[in-house]
Amino acid sequence: MGRWTQYDEDSYRLPEGMKRVGYDSDTGRYYYRDSSGSLWEGPQGAQYGELRRAHGAPAVAVATDDHTHDEDEEAEIGVPSSRADGYAPLAVDTDGTLQARHTSRTDSAYRVLLPFFLIIAAVLLLVFRLVHASTPSELPEPLHCPGSNEAYTIARGDTCWGLSQARGCTVQDILDINQGLKCETLQPGEAICLPPTHAV
Repeated sequence: MGRWTQYDEDSYRLPEGMKRVGYDSDTGRYYYRDSSGSLWEGPQGAQYGELRRAHGAPAVAVATDDHTHDEDEEAEIGVPSSRADGYAPLAVDTDGTLQARHTSRTDSAYRVLLPFFLIIAAVLLLVFRLVHASTPSELPEPLHCPGSNEAYTIARGDTCWGLSQARGCTVQDILDINQGLKCETLQPGEAICLPPTHAV
């Protein structure tokens, strides 16, 4: 920001007889009073600019003419007295009381950070859920095969024909031991029963 100059003062920037009397933080407008007592408003979000006559503007809590009477009223409703530079608070309620609208800096900082904390919590919850979903909660029960047959866990690339050749039996022997087994749909990790190994 540049250094201070006389061009930044109301006495230089405002027309003669015009005085700044208030600011409405809800609309972001400054209010001015001319020498005839008319109320004017500035552009939204700017200290200076084209002034328009204010219609439906909030009533100024302290008028500039009847100063002593207004000070008594201010004391009754708890409004701070006007400042030496001509600023006066604007009435915001119908009963003339001002409400505290500002929150502390720590409250506003937590409000800004809250969405980020929620996103982090959601990501951690998803990771936790995925980790627990991928680990089996119970180990599968071991397969009990009838007679002298042996349990075997299918490995990648195993086929009924390959297993029958390794065991020295026929594919039909494997299908007879495992009722409902389909050789086309063998999955790695699946347990089946195989006859004992015979010498080929």
